[in-house]
Amino acid sequence: MPGPKVKWGRRRGARGTAADRSRFSPRDLLSESVAGILQRPARSALTALGTVLGVGTFVAVLGLTATTSSQIDSRFNELTATEVTVEDTGGEQPEFLSNAFPADADRRIGALGGVREAGVYWPVRLGPGTVVSAAPVGTEGTGEQTQVVAASPGVLAAAGPHLAQGRIFDEYHDRRGENVVVIGAGLASRLGITTLETAPAIFVEDRAFTVIGIVDDVRRKADLLLSVVVPRTTAEEIWGGPEAGQRAKMLISTELGAARQIADEAALALDPAHPDHFKVVPPPDPRSLRGDVTSDLNQLFMLMAGICLVIGAVGIANTTLVAVLERTGEIGLRRALGARGRHVTVQFLAESGALGALGGLVGTSLGTVTVVGMAVVRDWTPVIHPATVVAAPAIGLVTGVLAGLYPAWRASRIQPAEALRR
Repeated sequence: MPGPKVKWGRRRGARGTAADRSRFSPRDLLSESVAGILQRPARSALTALGTVLGVGTFVAVLGLTATTSSQIDSRFNELTATEVTVEDTGGEQPEFLSNAFPADADRRIGALGGVREAGVYWPVRLGPGTVVSAAPVGTEGTGEQTQVVAASPGVLAAAGPHLAQGRIFDEYHDRRGENVVVIGAGLASRLGITTLETAPAIFVEDRAFTVIGIVDDVRRKADLLLSVVVPRTTAEEIWGGPEAGQRAKMLISTELGAARQIADEAALALDPAHPDHFKVVPPPDPRSLRGDVTSDLNQLFMLMAGICLVIGAVGIANTTLVAVLERTGEIGLRRALGARGRHVTVQFLAESGALGALGGLVGTSLGTVTVVGMAVVRDWTPVIHPATVVAAPAIGLVTGVLAGLYPAWRASRIQPAEALRR
C-alpha cells in the first residue's frame, strides 16, 4: 500500500490564527493516482477493458461508415440509379384496354438515348392447381404452383442474368412464338434438370416447352429466378394477353446518369397520344437511399458502443469502490495528517479518470487499426475524421470520471478515527 507522500499539515496565518490549508499540488495528485493504478495492474487493465471496447467501437463505426460511403454510393449508382419501371395503368377506363403497351414497345424505348435494354412482361394467369412438371402426366411436379412470366427478349437482357447453362431467348423466338423457356437454377434442380445437352422439356398445363437456358443469378428483378419465363408472343397465343389486376410492366436498364431523363420521356415514346396510360417509376435518389442505410448502421453500432461504454463505466465504478474499501486505513491516515475530504475526492476521481483515459487511448488505437486493416483487405481508401480521433480519448476520460463520482464521494465521507480503528 503506497504511503502518504503528500505534504499535508497546518500553517499559521499572518495574524497567528490556524488555517487548515493542505498543500496538494497537481504533481502530487498525478503521482498518487499512478501509484494507486499500478498497485494492482492486472485488475486495472481488466477494469479499463470495457472503456477500450466502447471507444474502439465508436472509432471503428465512424471510420468504417466514412470509408464505405463511396462504395455504397457506387453500388447504388450501378444498380438502383440505372433502372426505370413503366406500369400499364390503362388510363381512365382500363377495362377497355387490356394492354396499353404497343407491340413494338421494346424498339420505341430502345430508340431513346441512354437506354441499354428494355422489355415488357406480365404474370400469366394459369388454372387453379396448375404446376410445372418434368412430365405431361405423373407426380414429377415441383409441388407448388410456379409462376409463369410472359416477357419480351429485352426483359431478360435488362435483368442482367448470369447463365449457368444455355442462353436466353431472342427476337427470333419471340417473333415465331417458339415454345421455349428460361428457368432459374433452383427450379431446374427441383425438376431434376442437370444438363441442356439432351434438350429437356417442362410441361405447363400439359403443354411442352423446351428449356434453352438456366439462370443462377440476376442483377435486377430477382423474382425471375423463381419463375418460368416464356416469350411474350408464345404466351399471348396460348393464354392471351395480360388480364385485369395483372397488367403488363416494362423493365428498362439505362446508362449511368440517364435514368431520370428516360423516366421523363418513356410515356411519350410509348404512346404520344395517351401518355396517361402509363405510370413511370424513376429510380430513387441514391444519396437519400445511401443516407438512410448509413443512418441505420450508425444507430445500430452507436448503440453497441454505448452499451460497451456503460459496461466499462460500471467496471471502473466497481473497482474504484472496492479500492476505497480496501484502502480505508490509508484514507484515515491521510485525513489524520491534514488531508481534507475534497482532496480524497480529487485523488480517487483522478484514478478513475486515468483508467478511462487510458482505455480511451487504447480503444482509439484499436479502432483506427481496425478501419485501416479493413480498408487494406477490401482495397479501399481508409477515411477517419480527425475530430473522431481527438474526441474518442476524451469520451474515455469523461466515462472514467463519471464512474468514479460515487466511490470518490464515499471515500471523502470516511472519518479518520473510524478508519484508523479498522
